[in-house]
Amino acid sequence: MAANLVNLEAVDKVYGTRALLDGVSLGVNEGDRIGVVGRNGDGKTTLIRILAKLESADVGRVTHAGDLRLGVLTQHDSLDPAATIRHEVIGDLADHEWAGNAKIRDVLTGLFGDLHLPGFTQGLDTVIGPLSGGERRRIALAKLLIAEQDLIVLDEPTNHLDVEGISWLARHLAARRSALVVVTHDRWFLDQVATRMWDVQRGAVHEYEGGYSDYVFARAERERIAASEEAKRQNLMRKELAWLRRGAPARTSKPRFRIEAANELIADVPPPRDNAELMKFASSRLGKTVFELEGVTVQAGPKVLLKHLTWQLGPGDRIGLVGVNGAGKTSLLRTLEAAARSGGEQQPAAGKVVVGKTVKLAYLSQEVAELNPALRVLEAVQQIRDRVDLGKGREMTAGQLCEKFGFTKEKQWTPVGDLSGGERRRLQILRLLMDEPNVLFLDEPTNDLDIETLTQLEDLLDGWPGSMIVISHDRYFVERTTDRVFALLGDAALRMLPRGLDEYLERRQKVIEAAAPTPAQPAAAAPKKPAAVNRAAQKELQRIERQLDKIGEKEAALHGQMAEHATDFEKIAGLDAQLRELGAQREELEMRWLELAEDA
Repeated sequence: MAANLVNLEAVDKVYGTRALLDGVSLGVNEGDRIGVVGRNGDGKTTLIRILAKLESADVGRVTHAGDLRLGVLTQHDSLDPAATIRHEVIGDLADHEWAGNAKIRDVLTGLFGDLHLPGFTQGLDTVIGPLSGGERRRIALAKLLIAEQDLIVLDEPTNHLDVEGISWLARHLAARRSALVVVTHDRWFLDQVATRMWDVQRGAVHEYEGGYSDYVFARAERERIAASEEAKRQNLMRKELAWLRRGAPARTSKPRFRIEAANELIADVPPPRDNAELMKFASSRLGKTVFELEGVTVQAGPKVLLKHLTWQLGPGDRIGLVGVNGAGKTSLLRTLEAAARSGGEQQPAAGKVVVGKTVKLAYLSQEVAELNPALRVLEAVQQIRDRVDLGKGREMTAGQLCEKFGFTKEKQWTPVGDLSGGERRRLQILRLLMDEPNVLFLDEPTNDLDIETLTQLEDLLDGWPGSMIVISHDRYFVERTTDRVFALLGDAALRMLPRGLDEYLERRQKVIEAAAPTPAQPAAAAPKKPAAVNRAAQKELQRIERQLDKIGEKEAALHGQMAEHATDFEKIAGLDAQLRELGAQREELEMRWLELAEDA
Protein backbone atom coordinates (compact mmCIF):
# COMPACT_ATOMS: atom_id res chain seq x y z
CA MET A 1 0.00 0.00 0.00
CA ALA A 2 1.35 3.45 -1.00
CA ALA A 3 2.39 5.66 1.91
CA ASN A 4 0.49 8.89 2.54
CA LEU A 5 2.59 12.02 1.94
CA VAL A 6 0.14 14.90 2.51
CA ASN A 7 -3.30 15.03 4.03
CA LEU A 8 -5.92 17.82 4.09
CA GLU A 9 -8.76 17.44 6.60
CA ALA A 10 -11.91 19.64 6.41
CA VAL A 11 -9.97 22.67 5.14
CA ASP A 12 -11.71 26.05 4.79
CA LYS A 13 -10.22 29.18 3.21
CA VAL A 14 -12.10 32.47 2.85
CA TYR A 15 -11.01 35.68 1.10
CA GLY A 16 -13.24 38.64 1.94
CA THR A 17 -16.76 37.26 1.66
CA ARG A 18 -15.86 34.45 -0.75
CA ALA A 19 -15.18 30.86 0.34
CA LEU A 20 -12.49 29.47 -2.00
CA LEU A 21 -12.30 26.15 -0.14
CA ASP A 22 -15.16 24.79 1.93
CA GLY A 23 -14.60 21.64 4.00
CA VAL A 24 -12.06 20.14 1.57
CA SER A 25 -10.52 16.78 2.52
CA LEU A 26 -7.88 15.29 0.20
CA GLY A 27 -4.78 13.12 0.30
CA VAL A 28 -1.63 12.69 -1.78
CA ASN A 29 0.08 9.29 -1.72
CA GLU A 30 3.38 7.97 -3.09
CA GLY A 31 3.20 7.62 -6.86
CA ASP A 32 0.18 9.94 -7.27
CA ARG A 33 0.22 12.22 -10.34
CA ILE A 34 -2.53 14.76 -9.88
CA GLY A 35 -3.62 17.49 -12.30
CA VAL A 36 -5.54 20.45 -10.84
CA VAL A 37 -8.07 22.31 -13.04
CA GLY A 38 -10.78 24.91 -12.53
CA ARG A 39 -11.74 28.44 -13.53
CA ASN A 40 -9.39 31.32 -12.77
CA GLY A 41 -10.13 32.63 -9.30
CA ASP A 42 -11.80 29.43 -8.05
CA GLY A 43 -8.89 28.54 -5.76
CA LYS A 44 -6.47 26.22 -7.61
CA THR A 45 -3.35 28.12 -6.52
CA THR A 46 -4.73 28.61 -3.01
CA LEU A 47 -5.33 24.85 -2.73
CA ILE A 48 -1.76 23.86 -3.64
CA ARG A 49 -0.23 26.63 -1.50
CA ILE A 50 -2.16 25.29 1.51
CA LEU A 51 -1.19 21.73 0.55
CA ALA A 52 2.51 22.81 0.50
CA LYS A 53 2.10 24.77 3.78
CA LEU A 54 3.04 28.02 2.05
CA GLU A 55 -0.28 29.40 3.26
CA SER A 56 -2.35 28.47 6.28
CA ALA A 57 -5.96 27.26 6.26
CA ASP A 58 -8.63 29.22 8.17
CA VAL A 59 -10.14 25.97 9.45
CA GLY A 60 -8.98 22.35 9.25
CA ARG A 61 -5.64 20.60 9.33
CA VAL A 62 -2.81 19.92 6.87
CA THR A 63 -0.30 17.18 7.73
CA HIS A 64 2.93 16.15 5.97
CA ALA A 65 4.83 12.88 6.37
CA GLY A 66 7.63 13.43 8.89
CA ASP A 67 10.55 13.12 6.44
CA LEU A 68 8.78 14.57 3.37
CA ARG A 69 11.11 16.07 0.76
CA LEU A 70 8.93 18.69 -0.96
CA GLY A 71 9.74 20.76 -4.05
CA VAL A 72 7.44 23.66 -5.00
CA LEU A 73 7.36 25.87 -8.12
CA THR A 74 5.20 28.93 -7.40
CA GLN A 75 4.24 31.69 -9.83
CA HIS A 76 6.79 34.00 -8.13
CA ASP A 77 10.30 32.61 -7.68
CA SER A 78 12.54 33.18 -4.65
CA LEU A 79 15.85 33.24 -6.54
CA ASP A 80 18.65 35.50 -5.29
CA PRO A 81 18.90 38.34 -7.86
CA ALA A 82 22.60 38.85 -7.04
CA ALA A 83 23.46 35.18 -7.66
CA THR A 84 24.44 33.52 -10.94
CA ILE A 85 22.48 30.72 -12.62
CA ARG A 86 25.36 28.37 -11.77
CA HIS A 87 25.12 29.16 -8.05
CA GLU A 88 21.32 28.75 -7.88
CA VAL A 89 20.97 25.64 -10.07
CA ILE A 90 24.21 23.67 -9.63
CA GLY A 91 25.52 25.03 -6.35
CA ASP A 92 29.12 24.28 -5.45
CA LEU A 93 29.60 21.28 -7.75
CA ALA A 94 32.77 21.37 -9.86
CA ASP A 95 32.33 21.28 -13.65
CA HIS A 96 33.44 17.66 -13.97
CA GLU A 97 30.97 16.64 -11.23
CA TRP A 98 27.81 18.21 -12.63
CA ALA A 99 28.76 17.50 -16.27
CA GLY A 100 29.09 13.81 -15.35
CA ASN A 101 25.62 13.75 -13.77
CA ALA A 102 23.05 12.44 -16.28
CA LYS A 103 20.10 14.09 -14.50
CA ILE A 104 21.72 17.56 -14.50
CA ARG A 105 22.67 17.22 -18.17
CA ASP A 106 19.12 16.16 -19.05
CA VAL A 107 17.50 19.05 -17.16
CA LEU A 108 19.82 21.74 -18.57
CA THR A 109 19.49 20.43 -22.12
CA GLY A 110 15.71 19.96 -21.83
CA LEU A 111 14.96 23.42 -20.42
CA PHE A 112 17.69 25.53 -22.06
CA GLY A 113 18.58 23.64 -25.26
CA ASP A 114 22.23 23.03 -24.37
CA LEU A 115 24.54 22.55 -21.38
CA HIS A 116 26.05 25.99 -22.05
CA LEU A 117 22.65 27.83 -21.93
CA PRO A 118 22.90 29.50 -25.37
CA GLY A 119 20.01 31.89 -24.63
CA PHE A 120 22.02 33.62 -21.87
CA THR A 121 24.90 35.96 -22.65
CA GLN A 122 27.22 34.59 -19.94
CA GLY A 123 25.84 31.03 -19.92
CA LEU A 124 25.80 29.54 -16.44
CA ASP A 125 27.62 32.60 -15.09
CA THR A 126 24.78 34.98 -16.05
CA VAL A 127 23.57 37.08 -13.09
CA ILE A 128 19.86 36.44 -12.36
CA GLY A 129 18.78 40.01 -11.42
CA PRO A 130 18.33 41.54 -14.93
CA LEU A 131 16.59 38.46 -16.41
CA SER A 132 12.93 38.38 -17.51
CA GLY A 133 10.21 36.67 -15.49
CA GLY A 134 10.05 33.79 -17.98
CA GLU A 135 13.80 33.19 -17.82
CA ARG A 136 13.74 33.23 -14.01
CA ARG A 137 10.86 30.70 -14.02
CA ARG A 138 12.87 28.28 -16.15
CA ILE A 139 15.86 28.66 -13.80
CA ALA A 140 13.64 28.00 -10.76
CA LEU A 141 12.16 24.93 -12.49
CA ALA A 142 15.65 23.60 -13.34
CA LYS A 143 16.78 24.07 -9.72
CA LEU A 144 13.74 22.15 -8.48
CA LEU A 145 14.05 19.26 -10.96
CA ILE A 146 17.76 18.68 -10.28
CA ALA A 147 17.04 18.10 -6.58
CA GLU A 148 15.54 14.87 -5.17
CA GLN A 149 11.96 15.05 -3.85
CA ASP A 150 9.19 12.78 -2.66
CA LEU A 151 6.54 15.26 -3.86
CA ILE A 152 6.74 17.96 -6.54
CA VAL A 153 4.09 20.72 -6.56
CA LEU A 154 4.03 22.85 -9.73
CA ASP A 155 1.94 25.96 -10.46
CA GLU A 156 1.72 26.56 -14.24
CA PRO A 157 5.09 24.98 -15.11
CA THR A 158 4.52 25.15 -18.89
CA ASN A 159 4.28 28.96 -18.95
CA HIS A 160 7.21 30.40 -20.93
CA LEU A 161 8.14 26.96 -22.37
CA ASP A 162 7.89 26.20 -26.11
CA VAL A 163 6.41 23.03 -27.63
CA GLU A 164 9.73 21.18 -27.31
CA GLY A 165 10.24 22.26 -23.70
CA ILE A 166 6.73 21.17 -22.74
CA SER A 167 7.22 17.80 -24.46
CA TRP A 168 10.53 17.29 -22.64
CA LEU A 169 9.03 18.26 -19.26
CA ALA A 170 6.15 15.80 -19.73
CA ARG A 171 8.60 12.95 -20.46
CA HIS A 172 10.85 13.96 -17.56
CA LEU A 173 8.03 14.06 -15.00
CA ALA A 174 6.55 10.78 -16.26
CA ALA A 175 9.94 9.07 -15.71
CA ARG A 176 10.44 10.41 -12.16
CA ARG A 177 9.46 8.42 -9.09
CA SER A 178 8.29 11.55 -7.21
CA ALA A 179 4.58 12.13 -6.59
CA LEU A 180 3.25 15.14 -8.50
CA VAL A 181 0.56 17.79 -8.05
CA VAL A 182 0.37 20.25 -10.96
CA VAL A 183 -1.86 23.22 -11.78
CA THR A 184 -1.89 23.90 -15.52
CA HIS A 185 -4.17 25.01 -18.35
CA ASP A 186 -2.21 22.87 -20.83
CA ARG A 187 -4.58 19.98 -21.57
CA TRP A 188 -2.12 17.99 -23.70
CA PHE A 189 0.40 18.16 -20.84
CA LEU A 190 -2.24 16.94 -18.35
CA ASP A 191 -2.97 13.95 -20.58
CA GLN A 192 0.72 13.04 -20.58
CA VAL A 193 1.48 13.33 -16.84
CA ALA A 194 -1.73 13.01 -14.78
CA THR A 195 -3.36 9.80 -13.55
CA ARG A 196 -5.88 11.67 -11.37
CA MET A 197 -7.61 15.03 -11.64
CA TRP A 198 -8.83 17.52 -9.04
CA ASP A 199 -11.52 19.89 -10.35
CA VAL A 200 -11.84 22.96 -8.09
CA GLN A 201 -15.36 24.40 -8.29
CA ARG A 202 -17.20 26.80 -5.98
CA GLY A 203 -15.35 25.81 -2.82
CA ALA A 204 -15.40 22.05 -3.48
CA VAL A 205 -12.84 19.74 -5.10
CA HIS A 206 -14.17 16.89 -7.27
CA GLU A 207 -11.82 13.95 -7.91
CA TYR A 208 -11.61 12.00 -11.19
CA GLU A 209 -9.46 9.08 -12.34
CA GLY A 210 -7.23 9.48 -15.41
CA GLY A 211 -5.79 12.42 -17.37
CA TYR A 212 -7.60 15.37 -18.92
CA SER A 213 -9.42 13.40 -21.64
CA ASP A 214 -10.61 10.83 -19.10
CA TYR A 215 -11.75 13.73 -16.91
CA VAL A 216 -13.84 15.16 -19.79
CA PHE A 217 -15.62 11.82 -20.20
CA ALA A 218 -16.12 11.30 -16.48
CA ARG A 219 -17.40 14.82 -15.88
CA ALA A 220 -19.81 14.49 -18.81
CA GLU A 221 -21.12 11.23 -17.32
CA ARG A 222 -21.44 12.86 -13.91
CA GLU A 223 -23.43 15.74 -15.39
CA ARG A 224 -25.63 13.31 -17.34
CA ILE A 225 -26.60 11.54 -14.14
CA ALA A 226 -27.10 14.82 -12.25
CA ALA A 227 -29.04 16.60 -15.02
CA SER A 228 -32.69 17.27 -14.15
CA GLU A 229 -33.65 19.07 -17.36
CA GLU A 230 -32.68 19.14 -21.03
CA ALA A 231 -30.92 22.51 -20.69
CA LYS A 232 -28.26 20.89 -18.48
CA ARG A 233 -27.17 18.79 -21.45
CA GLN A 234 -26.58 21.82 -23.68
CA ASN A 235 -23.14 22.74 -22.44
CA LEU A 236 -19.74 23.07 -24.08
CA MET A 237 -18.53 19.86 -22.42
CA ARG A 238 -20.66 17.86 -24.92
CA LYS A 239 -18.91 19.46 -27.87
CA GLU A 240 -15.45 18.83 -26.50
CA LEU A 241 -16.49 15.27 -25.69
CA ALA A 242 -17.56 14.80 -29.30
CA TRP A 243 -14.21 16.08 -30.52
CA LEU A 244 -12.25 13.81 -28.21
CA ARG A 245 -14.23 10.77 -29.39
CA ARG A 246 -14.36 11.56 -33.10
CA GLY A 247 -11.71 14.10 -34.00
CA ALA A 248 -8.60 13.15 -32.06
CA PRO A 249 -6.72 9.85 -32.30
CA ALA A 250 -7.04 7.67 -29.17
CA ARG A 251 -6.38 10.40 -26.63
CA THR A 252 -7.69 8.67 -23.55
CA SER A 253 -5.88 6.12 -21.48
CA LYS A 254 -7.74 2.90 -20.78
CA PRO A 255 -11.32 3.84 -19.74
CA ARG A 256 -11.97 3.73 -16.02
CA PHE A 257 -15.71 4.32 -16.19
CA ARG A 258 -18.70 3.67 -18.48
CA ILE A 259 -17.82 5.43 -21.73
CA GLU A 260 -21.01 3.99 -23.23
CA ALA A 261 -23.09 6.18 -20.92
CA ALA A 262 -21.04 9.25 -21.78
CA ASN A 263 -21.54 8.49 -25.48
CA GLU A 264 -25.28 9.05 -25.05
CA LEU A 265 -24.44 12.70 -24.55
CA ILE A 266 -22.94 13.02 -28.03
CA ALA A 267 -25.22 10.78 -30.05
CA ASP A 268 -26.77 13.86 -31.68
CA VAL A 269 -23.70 16.12 -31.68
CA PRO A 270 -22.23 16.76 -35.15
CA PRO A 271 -18.47 17.00 -35.74
CA PRO A 272 -17.03 20.18 -34.17
CA ARG A 273 -16.54 21.85 -37.56
CA ASP A 274 -18.23 21.47 -40.93
CA ASN A 275 -15.11 22.31 -42.91
CA ALA A 276 -16.75 22.14 -46.33
CA GLU A 277 -19.52 24.55 -45.28
CA LEU A 278 -17.07 26.92 -43.58
CA MET A 279 -14.79 26.89 -46.64
CA LYS A 280 -17.74 27.73 -48.90
CA PHE A 281 -18.83 30.60 -46.67
CA ALA A 282 -15.25 31.87 -46.27
CA SER A 283 -14.82 31.91 -50.05
CA SER A 284 -17.97 34.01 -50.40
CA ARG A 285 -16.59 36.52 -47.87
CA LEU A 286 -12.99 36.55 -49.08
CA GLY A 287 -12.95 35.59 -52.75
CA LYS A 288 -10.08 33.51 -54.12
CA THR A 289 -7.17 35.55 -52.72
CA VAL A 290 -6.35 36.16 -49.06
CA PHE A 291 -2.53 36.36 -48.83
CA GLU A 292 -0.09 35.24 -51.55
CA LEU A 293 3.65 35.42 -50.92
CA GLU A 294 6.10 35.31 -53.84
CA GLY A 295 9.83 34.98 -53.06
CA VAL A 296 9.44 36.83 -49.77
CA THR A 297 12.35 37.53 -47.42
CA VAL A 298 11.54 38.44 -43.80
CA GLN A 299 14.19 40.12 -41.65
CA ALA A 300 14.51 41.25 -38.03
CA GLY A 301 17.21 43.90 -38.24
CA PRO A 302 20.17 42.30 -40.06
CA LYS A 303 19.00 38.74 -39.30
CA VAL A 304 17.24 36.90 -42.16
CA LEU A 305 14.39 34.82 -40.70
CA LEU A 306 12.70 33.63 -43.91
CA LYS A 307 14.22 33.56 -47.38
CA HIS A 308 12.58 33.22 -50.83
CA LEU A 309 9.24 32.14 -49.29
CA THR A 310 6.50 31.32 -51.79
CA TRP A 311 3.29 30.42 -49.97
CA GLN A 312 -0.40 31.27 -49.83
CA LEU A 313 -3.12 31.53 -47.20
CA GLY A 314 -6.40 30.70 -48.89
CA PRO A 315 -10.05 31.35 -47.93
CA GLY A 316 -11.06 29.19 -44.97
CA ASP A 317 -7.50 27.94 -44.27
CA ARG A 318 -6.93 27.22 -40.57
CA ILE A 319 -3.16 27.08 -40.02
CA GLY A 320 -1.16 26.26 -36.90
CA LEU A 321 2.30 27.88 -36.98
CA VAL A 322 5.01 26.39 -34.75
CA GLY A 323 8.75 26.81 -34.50
CA VAL A 324 11.73 27.52 -32.32
CA ASN A 325 11.86 30.86 -30.51
CA GLY A 326 13.35 33.52 -32.76
CA ALA A 327 12.67 31.58 -35.99
CA GLY A 328 10.30 34.28 -37.26
CA LYS A 329 6.72 33.21 -36.43
CA THR A 330 5.62 36.59 -35.08
CA SER A 331 7.72 38.43 -37.69
CA LEU A 332 5.88 36.58 -40.49
CA LEU A 333 2.50 37.63 -39.07
CA ARG A 334 3.69 41.24 -38.71
CA THR A 335 4.88 41.24 -42.32
CA LEU A 336 1.46 40.06 -43.51
CA GLU A 337 -0.27 42.55 -41.19
CA ALA A 338 1.83 45.46 -42.51
CA ALA A 339 0.91 44.55 -46.10
CA ALA A 340 -2.79 44.26 -45.19
CA ARG A 341 -2.93 47.53 -43.20
CA SER A 342 -1.20 49.47 -46.00
CA GLY A 343 -3.38 48.01 -48.75
CA GLY A 344 -0.38 46.12 -50.15
CA GLU A 345 1.90 49.18 -50.25
CA GLN A 346 4.21 48.14 -47.40
CA GLN A 347 6.27 45.22 -48.66
CA PRO A 348 9.00 43.00 -47.11
CA ALA A 349 12.75 43.38 -47.68
CA ALA A 350 12.50 41.20 -50.81
CA GLY A 351 9.67 39.56 -52.70
CA LYS A 352 6.00 40.48 -52.82
CA VAL A 353 2.92 40.00 -50.63
CA VAL A 354 -0.42 40.13 -52.49
CA VAL A 355 -3.40 40.92 -50.23
CA GLY A 356 -7.00 40.10 -51.20
CA LYS A 357 -9.21 43.15 -51.72
CA THR A 358 -11.83 42.00 -49.21
CA VAL A 359 -9.40 41.04 -46.39
CA LYS A 360 -10.42 42.43 -42.99
CA LEU A 361 -7.69 41.39 -40.57
CA ALA A 362 -7.79 41.10 -36.78
CA TYR A 363 -4.44 40.48 -35.08
CA LEU A 364 -4.21 39.31 -31.47
CA SER A 365 -0.62 40.05 -30.43
CA GLN A 366 1.16 38.77 -27.32
CA GLU A 367 0.92 42.22 -25.75
CA VAL A 368 -2.41 43.02 -24.10
CA ALA A 369 -3.73 46.23 -25.66
CA GLU A 370 -4.11 49.06 -23.17
CA LEU A 371 -7.68 50.21 -22.61
CA ASN A 372 -9.10 53.07 -20.59
CA PRO A 373 -9.10 51.52 -17.07
CA ALA A 374 -12.24 53.49 -16.17
CA LEU A 375 -14.29 51.83 -18.94
CA ARG A 376 -16.67 49.05 -17.92
CA VAL A 377 -16.23 45.65 -19.64
CA LEU A 378 -19.49 45.99 -21.61
CA GLU A 379 -18.63 49.55 -22.65
CA ALA A 380 -15.22 48.42 -23.93
CA VAL A 381 -16.94 45.83 -26.14
CA GLN A 382 -19.71 48.20 -27.28
CA GLN A 383 -17.00 50.65 -28.36
CA ILE A 384 -16.47 48.26 -31.28
CA ARG A 385 -20.16 47.54 -32.01
CA ASP A 386 -23.38 46.46 -30.29
CA ARG A 387 -24.05 43.25 -32.26
CA VAL A 388 -21.87 40.74 -34.11
CA ASP A 389 -22.72 38.48 -37.07
CA LEU A 390 -21.21 35.02 -36.51
CA GLY A 391 -22.34 33.68 -39.90
CA LYS A 392 -25.08 31.27 -41.01
CA GLY A 393 -27.75 33.51 -39.48
CA ARG A 394 -26.16 33.51 -36.02
CA GLU A 395 -26.02 36.88 -34.31
CA MET A 396 -25.04 37.92 -30.79
CA THR A 397 -25.30 41.13 -28.81
CA ALA A 398 -22.24 42.50 -27.03
CA GLY A 399 -23.73 41.37 -23.71
CA GLN A 400 -24.39 37.82 -24.97
CA LEU A 401 -20.83 37.46 -26.28
CA CYS A 402 -19.51 38.79 -22.96
CA GLU A 403 -21.45 36.05 -21.15
CA LYS A 404 -20.12 33.41 -23.55
CA PHE A 405 -16.61 34.54 -22.56
CA GLY A 406 -17.30 34.25 -18.85
CA PHE A 407 -18.24 37.87 -18.11
CA THR A 408 -21.51 37.51 -16.19
CA LYS A 409 -24.05 40.34 -16.14
CA GLU A 410 -22.52 41.62 -12.88
CA LYS A 411 -18.93 41.27 -14.19
CA GLN A 412 -19.81 43.28 -17.32
CA TRP A 413 -19.96 46.40 -15.16
CA THR A 414 -16.50 45.86 -13.67
CA PRO A 415 -13.96 48.61 -14.56
CA VAL A 416 -11.28 47.34 -16.97
CA GLY A 417 -8.62 48.50 -14.49
CA ASP A 418 -9.88 45.93 -11.94
CA LEU A 419 -9.57 42.92 -14.30
CA SER A 420 -6.92 40.21 -13.91
CA GLY A 421 -4.39 39.47 -16.69
CA GLY A 422 -6.47 36.52 -17.92
CA GLU A 423 -9.68 38.57 -17.93
CA ARG A 424 -7.99 41.33 -19.94
CA ARG A 425 -6.83 38.72 -22.44
CA ARG A 426 -10.41 37.48 -22.78
CA LEU A 427 -11.64 41.04 -23.28
CA GLN A 428 -9.01 41.64 -25.97
CA ILE A 429 -10.13 38.54 -27.94
CA LEU A 430 -13.75 39.57 -27.49
CA ARG A 431 -13.17 43.03 -28.94
CA LEU A 432 -11.37 41.53 -31.95
CA LEU A 433 -14.28 39.21 -32.74
CA MET A 434 -16.83 42.00 -32.32
CA ASP A 435 -15.21 43.80 -35.26
CA GLU A 436 -16.33 40.94 -37.59
CA PRO A 437 -12.95 40.18 -39.23
CA ASN A 438 -12.64 37.57 -41.97
CA VAL A 439 -8.95 36.84 -41.25
CA LEU A 440 -7.63 36.13 -37.73
CA PHE A 441 -4.01 36.10 -36.57
CA LEU A 442 -3.76 34.73 -33.02
CA ASP A 443 -0.30 34.98 -31.41
CA GLU A 444 -0.28 32.96 -28.16
CA PRO A 445 -4.04 33.40 -27.56
CA THR A 446 -4.11 30.90 -24.67
CA ASN A 447 -1.87 32.95 -22.34
CA ASP A 448 -3.60 33.45 -18.96
CA LEU A 449 -6.83 31.70 -20.05
CA ASP A 450 -8.35 28.94 -17.92
CA ILE A 451 -9.60 25.68 -19.46
CA GLU A 452 -13.28 26.69 -19.39
CA THR A 453 -12.53 29.92 -21.29
CA LEU A 454 -10.34 27.98 -23.75
CA THR A 455 -13.21 25.60 -24.55
CA GLN A 456 -15.54 28.60 -25.02
CA LEU A 457 -13.05 30.21 -27.43
CA GLU A 458 -12.62 26.91 -29.32
CA ASP A 459 -16.39 26.56 -29.59
CA LEU A 460 -16.69 30.06 -31.02
CA LEU A 461 -13.86 29.47 -33.52
CA ASP A 462 -15.47 26.18 -34.65
CA GLY A 463 -18.21 28.13 -36.40
CA TRP A 464 -16.13 31.14 -37.42
CA PRO A 465 -15.96 31.40 -41.23
CA GLY A 466 -12.66 32.87 -42.32
CA SER A 467 -8.93 32.28 -42.61
CA MET A 468 -6.86 31.87 -39.47
CA ILE A 469 -3.24 31.50 -38.38
CA VAL A 470 -2.56 30.41 -34.79
CA ILE A 471 0.83 30.61 -33.06
CA SER A 472 0.68 28.73 -29.77
CA HIS A 473 2.74 26.52 -27.46
CA ASP A 474 -0.57 24.98 -26.34
CA ARG A 475 -0.54 21.78 -28.38
CA TYR A 476 -4.13 20.88 -27.53
CA PHE A 477 -5.40 24.27 -28.73
CA VAL A 478 -3.46 24.05 -32.01
CA GLU A 479 -4.76 20.55 -32.76
CA ARG A 480 -8.30 21.52 -31.72
CA THR A 481 -8.69 24.72 -33.78
CA THR A 482 -6.54 24.24 -36.90
CA ASP A 483 -6.51 21.82 -39.83
CA ARG A 484 -2.87 22.01 -40.97
CA VAL A 485 0.43 22.70 -39.23
CA PHE A 486 3.38 24.61 -40.73
CA ALA A 487 6.76 24.90 -39.04
CA LEU A 488 9.72 27.25 -38.93
CA LEU A 489 12.72 25.12 -38.01
CA GLY A 490 15.28 27.93 -37.87
CA ASP A 491 16.61 27.40 -41.41
CA ALA A 492 14.79 30.35 -43.06
CA ALA A 493 12.18 28.04 -44.64
CA LEU A 494 8.48 27.28 -43.99
CA ARG A 495 7.38 23.65 -44.15
CA MET A 496 4.00 21.92 -43.98
CA LEU A 497 3.93 18.97 -41.56
CA PRO A 498 1.39 16.34 -42.66
CA ARG A 499 1.65 14.60 -39.24
CA GLY A 500 1.41 17.81 -37.27
CA LEU A 501 3.23 18.45 -34.00
CA ASP A 502 4.52 14.89 -33.63
CA GLU A 503 6.41 15.37 -36.88
CA TYR A 504 7.65 18.80 -35.72
CA LEU A 505 9.20 17.29 -32.57
CA GLU A 506 10.79 14.49 -34.61
CA ARG A 507 12.28 16.95 -37.09
CA ARG A 508 13.60 19.18 -34.29
CA GLN A 509 15.28 16.18 -32.70
CA LYS A 510 16.98 15.36 -35.99
CA VAL A 511 18.14 18.98 -36.35
CA ILE A 512 19.64 18.89 -32.84
CA GLU A 513 21.39 15.58 -33.52
CA ALA A 514 22.72 16.82 -36.87
CA ALA A 515 24.11 19.95 -35.21
CA ALA A 516 26.41 17.84 -33.04
CA PRO A 517 28.46 15.65 -35.42
CA THR A 518 31.02 13.24 -34.00
CA PRO A 519 34.72 14.18 -34.44
CA ALA A 520 35.24 11.14 -36.66
CA GLN A 521 32.38 12.15 -38.95
CA PRO A 522 32.29 15.92 -39.48
CA ALA A 523 29.06 17.17 -41.01
CA ALA A 524 29.40 17.53 -44.77
CA ALA A 525 28.01 20.69 -46.30
CA ALA A 526 24.85 19.92 -48.27
CA PRO A 527 25.15 20.86 -51.95
CA LYS A 528 23.08 23.93 -52.76
CA LYS A 529 20.11 23.45 -55.02
CA PRO A 530 19.73 25.79 -57.98
CA ALA A 531 17.13 28.54 -57.36
CA ALA A 532 15.00 27.29 -60.28
CA VAL A 533 14.81 23.80 -58.70
CA ASN A 534 13.73 25.32 -55.37
CA ARG A 535 11.00 27.38 -57.02
CA ALA A 536 9.69 24.38 -58.95
CA ALA A 537 9.66 22.31 -55.75
CA GLN A 538 7.79 25.06 -53.89
CA LYS A 539 5.13 25.21 -56.62
CA GLU A 540 4.66 21.45 -56.61
CA LEU A 541 4.45 21.49 -52.80
CA GLN A 542 1.60 23.99 -53.00
CA ARG A 543 -0.16 21.91 -55.66
CA ILE A 544 0.10 18.81 -53.44
CA GLU A 545 -1.22 20.76 -50.44
CA ARG A 546 -4.29 21.79 -52.47
CA GLN A 547 -4.81 18.17 -53.54
CA LEU A 548 -4.54 17.00 -49.92
CA ASP A 549 -7.19 19.57 -48.93
CA LYS A 550 -9.53 18.28 -51.64
CA ILE A 551 -8.99 14.68 -50.54
CA GLY A 552 -9.85 15.73 -46.98
CA GLU A 553 -13.12 17.27 -48.21
CA LYS A 554 -13.97 14.11 -50.19
CA GLU A 555 -13.23 11.91 -47.17
CA ALA A 556 -15.49 14.05 -44.98
CA ALA A 557 -18.28 13.77 -47.58
CA LEU A 558 -17.87 9.98 -47.76
CA HIS A 559 -18.04 9.69 -43.97
CA GLY A 560 -21.29 11.68 -44.09
CA GLN A 561 -22.73 9.35 -46.74
CA MET A 562 -21.72 6.28 -44.72
CA ALA A 563 -23.55 7.66 -41.69
CA GLU A 564 -26.60 8.37 -43.88
CA HIS A 565 -26.68 4.83 -45.35
CA ALA A 566 -25.59 2.97 -42.23
CA THR A 567 -28.07 0.09 -42.82
CA ASP A 568 -27.36 -0.35 -46.56
CA PHE A 569 -24.43 -2.77 -46.46
CA GLU A 570 -23.95 -2.81 -50.24
CA LYS A 571 -23.76 0.98 -50.35
CA ILE A 572 -21.41 1.03 -47.34
CA ALA A 573 -19.07 -1.44 -49.06
CA GLY A 574 -18.85 0.80 -52.13
CA LEU A 575 -18.24 3.91 -50.06
CA ASP A 576 -15.61 2.10 -48.00
CA ALA A 577 -13.76 1.12 -51.19
CA GLN A 578 -13.73 4.79 -52.28
CA LEU A 579 -12.46 5.77 -48.85
CA ARG A 580 -9.57 3.27 -49.03
CA GLU A 581 -8.67 4.53 -52.51
CA LEU A 582 -8.56 8.13 -51.22
CA GLY A 583 -6.41 6.97 -48.29
CA ALA A 584 -3.91 5.43 -50.71
CA GLN A 585 -3.83 8.64 -52.76
CA ARG A 586 -3.28 10.68 -49.59
CA GLU A 587 -0.37 8.45 -48.50
CA GLU A 588 1.27 8.71 -51.92
CA LEU A 589 0.90 12.51 -51.97
CA GLU A 590 2.28 12.87 -48.45
CA MET A 591 5.35 10.78 -49.35
CA ARG A 592 5.93 12.94 -52.42
CA TRP A 593 5.45 16.07 -50.28
CA LEU A 594 8.15 14.91 -47.86
CA GLU A 595 10.58 14.22 -50.73
CA LEU A 596 9.97 17.68 -52.20
CA ALA A 597 10.30 19.34 -48.79
CA GLU A 598 13.81 17.91 -48.52
CA ASP A 599 14.65 19.22 -52.01
CA ALA A 600 13.21 22.66 -51.29
